[in-house]
Amino acid sequence: MNVDKLKEEIIAYSKTIGIDKIGFATAEPFIELKERLKRQQQLNYQSGFEHSNIEERTHPELLMPGAKSFIAIAVAYPSKIKNPPKNEKENRRGIFARASWGRDYHDVLRDRLNKLASFIIERVPRADIQSMVDTGALSDRAVAERAGIGFSGKNCAIITPEFGSYVYLGEMVTNIPFSPDQPIEDSCGSCNLCIEACPTGALVQGGQLDSNKCLSFLTQTKDFLSLEYRDKIGNRLYGMDTCQIVCPRNKGIDFHLHHELEPDPEIAMPKLKPLLKMSNREFKEKFGHISGSWRGKKPIQRNAILALAHFKDKTAVGDLIQLMKEDPRPVIRGTAAWALGKIGDERALKSLKEAKEKEKDEKVLIEIDTGLKMLNNQPIS
Repeated sequence: MNVDKLKEEIIAYSKTIGIDKIGFATAEPFIELKERLKRQQQLNYQSGFEHSNIEERTHPELLMPGAKSFIAIAVAYPSKIKNPPKNEKENRRGIFARASWGRDYHDVLRDRLNKLASFIIERVPRADIQSMVDTGALSDRAVAERAGIGFSGKNCAIITPEFGSYVYLGEMVTNIPFSPDQPIEDSCGSCNLCIEACPTGALVQGGQLDSNKCLSFLTQTKDFLSLEYRDKIGNRLYGMDTCQIVCPRNKGIDFHLHHELEPDPEIAMPKLKPLLKMSNREFKEKFGHISGSWRGKKPIQRNAILALAHFKDKTAVGDLIQLMKEDPRPVIRGTAAWALGKIGDERALKSLKEAKEKEKDEKVLIEIDTGLKMLNNQPIS
């Protein structure tokens, strides 16, 4: 087997199946990453969504005995909606992060990796290959960085020379000993725009993220959101892009290369009020194909309530009152009560007082009291 010739064939084939960048790296342990991950755990900076076993995250041979190489891929996604809908006063809209526009990238990249794996197996039938996209044990960013896809920016994203950080990442580990590509030199330099722009201070320093403060993570949680973050979420329904938007490396970057990743404006920027009454079936039918739906409708609905409060949308008061009184989920009832206090009018005040007499859940009662205090301009503890 001529490995260098095979590598050339793989690179050429990757261009025909919708892979925008491809790189090769050794499957040696990620020693530096291992120490970083240990430090993250000690500081309690992890979100809980990560693979919990640091050894498996940093030692590829534990996932595949005999692992020799990585093949890393990147697929570019759009940063702009071609015909964005208007965010009108009585029809306010939320927004999904760019990484959730179009079809779920896990499906898109798995398809690309499966095709690539089949291509390799045809040429090397005894090859071992394991593919991963985001949910695998390995760090996609660490593999991509080693394989020369891009450098790891201070915003904790892989930044490519061609597509900025607007790329999805995937990788495969194999027992084929490919020659490695050269990593790209870090070029953030003295720029700290992403750190300065982070609304919650989640970017502790360049390349270090406190996930528990990150709005992208917080939009995906299912419980009550801490008071300190509710006003900062704005109209974000899932994820957040500020740390990418402010990056100079992303200036003018907007690639529309793959039809599966094109955003539907009505899904990427949906009206908020219809979300409040959406059934599970309706939610799956409309949003089930995007990555932002993976946590179900509850976080999206909670965030929609917060967005209506952000806009102080009085046209939503009736819907919020109904949620506060009738929804079976304490998080939704309580968040609606808080939002009514934030928006504020006579109906809200009357309904909060009525709800306080009937509500049994302690956490919801706290939210009702908070709403009443806001309406009465009292300090909130």
